[in-house]
Amino acid sequence: MVPPSSTPPPNPQQIQQFLSSVLSQRGPSALPYSEDTKWLIRQQLVSLISNYPSLEPKTATFTHNDGRSVNLLQADGTIPMPFQGVTYNIPIVIWLMESYPRYAPAVYVNPTRDMIIKRPHPHVSPSGLVSIPYLHNWIYPSSNLVDLVLHLSSAFSRDPPLYSQRRPNPNPSPSPSPNPSINSSMTSTYGQHPPPPGPRVAATAAAAGYPPSPYGRVQHPQHSQARPTSTDDAAEVYKRNAMNKLVEMVHGDIIGMRKAREVEMEGMFSAQAVLRRREEEINKGLKEMQDEKEGLEQQLQVVLMNADVLDSWIRDNEGKIKNLGKKNNNVDVDEAIHCVDVLSKQVLDSTAADLAIEDVVYSLDKAVQDGVVPFDQYLRNVRLLSREQFFHRATASKVKEAQMQAQVANMAARISHFVS
Repeated sequence: MVPPSSTPPPNPQQIQQFLSSVLSQRGPSALPYSEDTKWLIRQQLVSLISNYPSLEPKTATFTHNDGRSVNLLQADGTIPMPFQGVTYNIPIVIWLMESYPRYAPAVYVNPTRDMIIKRPHPHVSPSGLVSIPYLHNWIYPSSNLVDLVLHLSSAFSRDPPLYSQRRPNPNPSPSPSPNPSINSSMTSTYGQHPPPPGPRVAATAAAAGYPPSPYGRVQHPQHSQARPTSTDDAAEVYKRNAMNKLVEMVHGDIIGMRKAREVEMEGMFSAQAVLRRREEEINKGLKEMQDEKEGLEQQLQVVLMNADVLDSWIRDNEGKIKNLGKKNNNVDVDEAIHCVDVLSKQVLDSTAADLAIEDVVYSLDKAVQDGVVPFDQYLRNVRLLSREQFFHRATASKVKEAQMQAQVANMAARISHFVS
């Protein structure tokens, strides 16, 4: 393992400035993260460095299986691992992939030159790729990097992924056991300064569906390379390979099922939005229909009241028509129509006078055009007739206003009869 570093922790303010700078870049040099998630990426990295100062955010080039290279963010450093009462430091690299934080990051164990990845290990592949349940069950946006490191530290403390190998000395000695005691191997490294960085672990055995390790190929001393011996059981090797293949297939099926479920959820969310919009339209249409129904009911009340008025008028005047028909069939127009009240009689007289004056003015116009009436006499007569016509029209207007008020009062009285 790696002993505690003697270098001071990075300045949090500088880290925030660095993250703000790289995440705000635009154009070809911009990081390939979604704009609506960059704030969350910055927040999670700042929280990670605050809790684990041994990790440092960087930008580096990551190469995919298909040869594509992309510039990504990473958290490089060590995480604590308690083991048998002693805390060791495990070197790791957390790559924030293009789909982060909606999907889990890629985590690699980053052994130094004097370290070897334990084989087999339940959570670390020979290429250094880490696979723990927290990564498989990554849920956006609740999952975060701080909880990821906690789960990594817990998983590694149960089964450390690395052990130290001793450097060869000039006097050859029997090579160390492939699986030395983890306690003794860790003790041999703890307390020493870390060796200079060397080549990292290769991605020759990365599991299908995972990105390859972005480091160069490992160059171990000759005595530390694992070579098959005659003591290996072919059945055990076949069984182990079959189990690894089966795990890869199951993991691939899980990823496919997860993607299919996500597509189905997106479709359901879209259908839910459409249904909500239709619900709003239906509620709006229902309200309009209710308002229209209320308006029609009010119009129906008015029609019923008018029909009642007409029925009353017919009953009142039906006898008069019969009496007029008995008088030798000679009906006097002036006697056939009688006004019901004084106001109606006044309106009739004013309207008749108004129309008569209109006829007189028209006759005067024709007389002036024919030269029968002098022009000055025409003007004097038109002035007198216009004044008289004005008074008749004003009288008719006031009488009509009084009739309207009386009709409104009568309708109000009838409404109570229909409502009850």
